Amino acid sequence: MDKIMRLTSENGLVIFSKSSCCLCYAVNILLQELLVSPYVHEIDTDPEGKDIEKALIRMGCRVPVPAVFIGGKFIGSTNEVMSLHLSGSLIPLLKPYQTSMN
Repeated sequence: MDKIMRLTSENGLVIFSKSSCCLCYAVNILLQELLVSPYVHEIDTDPEGKDIEKALIRMGCRVPVPAVFIGGKFIGSTNEVMSLHLSGSLIPLLKPYQTSMN
């Protein structure tokens, strides 16, 4: 879907989320603790949300949210993000988007 491509190309780090999703919240908090500020797009408040959800599933998201994109590339959902983090592979992906603690 055009909207997904536009949002992921305009923002380095994007989470497609639902406001009631606890896993979306957990992924967002993890990323913030790693000193990045993701652009969070709540699909349940978007009039095109159902279309976005269907498009995310067609793109390979087993579950539509959270869907994490870094540098325009689909990374995955909660399991993939946590696996990357535990293996030490997430922080290098986030490096360009990190803010300093100053």
